[in-house]
Amino acid sequence: MAIDKINSKALVDCSVATADITPGTITADKLASTLDISSKTVTLPNTSVTNGMLAGSIANAKLANSTVTVNGTAIALGASGSLDAIDWQSVITGNTTMVAGRGYFVNTTSGAISMTLPAGGTAGDTISIKDYAGTFATNNLTILRNSHNIQGVANDSVISTARASVRLVYVDATKGWLYSLESNVSVLYPQFMTATGGTVTTSGDYKIHAFTGDSNFVVSSIANDGVPTTYRNKVDYMVVAGAGSGGRSGSCGGGGGGAGGFRASGGAAGGCYTHGLPANNCVAALTVSAQTYPVTVGAGGATGTSTSNRGNAGSNSVFSTITSAGGGAGGNECQSGGAGGSGGGAGTPGAAQDNAGAGNTPPVSPPQGNSGGGGSNSPPNKSGGGGGGAGGQGGNGSYVNCGTGGGGGAGATSHITGSPVGYVGGGGGGAAGPAGSGAACTGAGDGSTNNGPGGAGSGNRGSGGGGNGPINGLGGAGGKGIVIIRYKFQ
Repeated sequence: MAIDKINSKALVDCSVATADITPGTITADKLASTLDISSKTVTLPNTSVTNGMLAGSIANAKLANSTVTVNGTAIALGASGSLDAIDWQSVITGNTTMVAGRGYFVNTTSGAISMTLPAGGTAGDTISIKDYAGTFATNNLTILRNSHNIQGVANDSVISTARASVRLVYVDATKGWLYSLESNVSVLYPQFMTATGGTVTTSGDYKIHAFTGDSNFVVSSIANDGVPTTYRNKVDYMVVAGAGSGGRSGSCGGGGGGAGGFRASGGAAGGCYTHGLPANNCVAALTVSAQTYPVTVGAGGATGTSTSNRGNAGSNSVFSTITSAGGGAGGNECQSGGAGGSGGGAGTPGAAQDNAGAGNTPPVSPPQGNSGGGGSNSPPNKSGGGGGGAGGQGGNGSYVNCGTGGGGGAGATSHITGSPVGYVGGGGGGAAGPAGSGAACTGAGDGSTNNGPGGAGSGNRGSGGGGNGPINGLGGAGGKGIVIIRYKFQ
């Protein structure tokens, strides 16, 4: 019987080997449409799987992770998007120094807040700020430049609109930090107060106007809201009156002249420019407006012309609402020391250590000066008391050692000009023996011994003149006053 085909029943299992089949002799049409190899082992060539073999064959959805997350933003594989490089922080409610690469939600509900830029900067550094509660219009946000420029200008920036958002990027030392993204932003660039009058110098970011004679302080323009309220249109002042001259006595030591009244404010940025006085002497700065403020600088008391007269009082100095009283005259054997900003020292009175001039007259708070010292009348060693100073009472005259004049009351040291300078010390009392010394480092006049004139107080220090020695000496003239005004101009 002829056989025209071979089926599986005609073959013994494993009876046909690869070597029994001529290559290419079994075509696809000779095979069944279905090949069951479920119970067989299929060996594939030892060949690597290439990217080309997989192209388009595995969907992203089939992968365990089908997205990539960067800085909290998820992006699907194969998709495109922009990544936010800002690391947002918790809500800020107080002044903060910022860090590059961070974002800040700032809540000014309770009051204005200052955010300080980083000390350093590298090109491409970024910082983002967002008004958390929509209160920047009510309580402004100030961006403190920390020695950098902002928008190419050496000024702090004030953000003053509600719901504002801003991103800053650091460029270089010339432009500093620039606004790269702004939303609902109104930025006030600070414009500081400008003024003229007196001799003008600078100390850092401050201008100092010194008046050694009568003139005007003219405020040409006031600052805008871009200037922090701590400095805005605030001026610090030192108003020093003219001092009293020393007493002239015919037969006894004259009293030292009292220092001119001393009134000064503390630093508008905090702290205090004056040293040697109680901390409560640092009162608040004055707020000024665009107008002309007359300035009066008090003259020192002139030397007395008669042995029967005490010295002469100094004159008042005035700026705005601040008046400092002239220093009291030094006394002699016939008249007491005079009252004033600081009181004059007593001469040689009928009762020991009596008749000194009162200080802080008229009274102001904090006090503008102190009383003079008493004289000694123990014969024959009569001596005058020292004049009072802003920092202390004048010393009492003594009968010992041929009579010793009282020392001048301590003055005060001010840094309002940027350097320490002593002012308003009391003049020393005169005596037959050792004379009293004027207050150290303040330009006060020393007292005199027999037949000598008392020393004069230095001009524009407001320090008292020294008392004369007995017989024919003259009391020293009082020092002229001064007015100094200081404010932030950049």
